[in-house]
Amino acid sequence: MDIRSKQQYMETLRERYLRGTKKEKGVVLDEFCRNTNQERKYVIKKFRYKVKLKTIRKKRKESYDGDVKSVLANIWKIFDYPCGARLKPLLIDETKKLRLLGEISCLDSVEEKLKRISIATIDRKLKHEKEVLLLAQKYSKKNPLLCHQVPIKTSAEFDRNIIGHTEVDFVESNGNSSSGEYVNNLSVVEVGTGWWEGEAVMGKSQERALEAIKTVRNRLPCKLLGLHPDNGTNLLNYLLYGYTQTEKIEFTRSRPYKKNDNCFVEQKNSTHVRQIIGYLRYDTEEEMEIINNLFRNDLRLYKNFFQPVMKLKDKVRDKGKIHRKYEEAKTPYKRMMESDQINQETKDMLKKVYDSLNPAEIKRNIDMKLHNLYKAYQKKSGGNVVDAGKKLIPTMVSFNLINQR
Repeated sequence: MDIRSKQQYMETLRERYLRGTKKEKGVVLDEFCRNTNQERKYVIKKFRYKVKLKTIRKKRKESYDGDVKSVLANIWKIFDYPCGARLKPLLIDETKKLRLLGEISCLDSVEEKLKRISIATIDRKLKHEKEVLLLAQKYSKKNPLLCHQVPIKTSAEFDRNIIGHTEVDFVESNGNSSSGEYVNNLSVVEVGTGWWEGEAVMGKSQERALEAIKTVRNRLPCKLLGLHPDNGTNLLNYLLYGYTQTEKIEFTRSRPYKKNDNCFVEQKNSTHVRQIIGYLRYDTEEEMEIINNLFRNDLRLYKNFFQPVMKLKDKVRDKGKIHRKYEEAKTPYKRMMESDQINQETKDMLKKVYDSLNPAEIKRNIDMKLHNLYKAYQKKSGGNVVDAGKKLIPTMVSFNLINQR
């Protein structure tokens, strides 16, 4: 008998050996050793090597079956999806009443089970229902009818030689918590020149968002031809859609979960908002007024008149590499002045503003206003600033002023 045959012979006897009594195991060992001429101690080790027995467990009787689970889910939805601890007293008090009103239909035995079910079992039985509900909320369209009316536009489809098309987005100043109302910073960038405008509003109201859009539109040195938000409901709504239709403004949106469709404004969100006012939570009128004062009077002038912007000229693919060529870096102001799409009156106004500006003084004003913003935050929070190492605080020279005082 060769090695393979011995192995197969052992496999046929292994389960009989492992499940047998001591006497039965001895009989199996005697039989195997007699037929294979192998040592008894060696055979015992081989029989026990890497054993995986299929244990047949008796299925436990389920007390709270599908009938109980379906009625439990219906009651959970009626009372606005409470947790198990809050649903437990409602099951005791309201199940019978709901049966009498005809809102649920179940047997008396099911009602008795619902009254004695534990909190942990409630949460366990509703686990699948909660997962289904969360997935439905995640992948549902927020404005399904409006989404069909507002066309999708990617960043590659923007004509960067036409001035007037803008990308808009809100940057939240909520710190580490999204509860309550806090400052939301509207960021608007003109795609052709890189001209940027900002406006702070309190909360996520659609009316306030529209007012911020109107305010920013009055400050733009060019005619507003298009608005391109993401899929947030504070910008993608019927209120703003109706405004664009009335004013003959093109209204497009980016694809869901595709931030690169809003790449121009996403870049400004970082360099013009986050790197300036930081990541702290601003939720008072005083803080919002300081931010608006900064955006309207100093930061827009500093960024648009004295911060050159690089503009992509060409993109060539060479085998596995992409080579990008950029135009000479110019400020948004200079690009506006060089464009033949801006009328002479606007150019004269921009030239007059430019001649009156002192970049060093504007920079000092920005630093001082950031210092005031930080002082207002300290006053509100009692002088405590958390997570300062995660770039939550404003990042301009105001830190030096804070440290010196």
